[in-house]
Amino acid sequence: MRIGILSRNAKLYSTRRLVEAATERGHDAKVIDVLNCYMNITANKPTVFYKARDKKQLLKFDAVIPRIGSSVTAYGTAVLRQFEVAGVYCMNESIAITRSRDKLRAHQLLARKGVGMPITGYAHSADATDELISFVGGAPLVVKIIESTHGSGVVLAETNKAAEVLINAFRSLDANFLVQEFIKEANGSDIRCFVVNDKVIAAMQRSAVEGEFRSNLHRGGTATLVKLKPEERQLAVRAAKVMGLDVAGVDIIRSAHGPLVLEVNSSPGLRGIEEATGKDVAGAIIEYIEKDALKGPNKMKGTG
Repeated sequence: MRIGILSRNAKLYSTRRLVEAATERGHDAKVIDVLNCYMNITANKPTVFYKARDKKQLLKFDAVIPRIGSSVTAYGTAVLRQFEVAGVYCMNESIAITRSRDKLRAHQLLARKGVGMPITGYAHSADATDELISFVGGAPLVVKIIESTHGSGVVLAETNKAAEVLINAFRSLDANFLVQEFIKEANGSDIRCFVVNDKVIAAMQRSAVEGEFRSNLHRGGTATLVKLKPEERQLAVRAAKVMGLDVAGVDIIRSAHGPLVLEVNSSPGLRGIEEATGKDVAGAIIEYIEKDALKGPNKMKGTG
């Protein structure tokens, strides 16, 4: 197969591993920077062109793997959508990626399907600050900017007064944010479940460094192999299905009242999960694409 990998940086670990895995299985893999793509949007001949080093190329792929960074979500998903219009198989669909990237929308869709999450509040008016704090049971609580990634824009408020100041500060910046229950008993740890085709193929526990509550590896957190409970596997698979993602990184946290979903990531990194588990996750993704692409172009999945 001719496989296109939409990534802004061919040197990234995840991108390199996907190219290696595809090549090892006999496929022709090409990394494409979405910002160098442009499109001919017509009813009879939808096409995507790629321009690099003053050379123009018509892109023809049998399958596309989106590795679209959050900063280029809008244009990246537009390019992906053009491949969909042209009937090209896409591993994760554009609509599923945009669902998962919008934290408010994602939380609402998960709640609609009864997926367990930390108690979460959202409001526009400054008059609702006290109610937001009350919704989640008071401080300590977490404030998350909706567009945050890798733990940036996620802040812990340890008192109600600190929460009030923080919420009002974010409002003054016109930032969209959520206020969320802080799960103290997790002790700064969460679990990344790597879901492929309705199965958790690998899982790791991420633990924050001392003095930090965010467990993201980009924040210095550490990753170790973890054994999942059946209900945790089921929760991760269900969350990915609600988003309509065939491949996803589902972050869950162990609370006193059971596992809860923190986030569903449409472009989960491969380095941490492969190093912690020793599993060939990139190979599993390519193997899944080989089987699924034979079924033809994607069908719209998920809801909302």
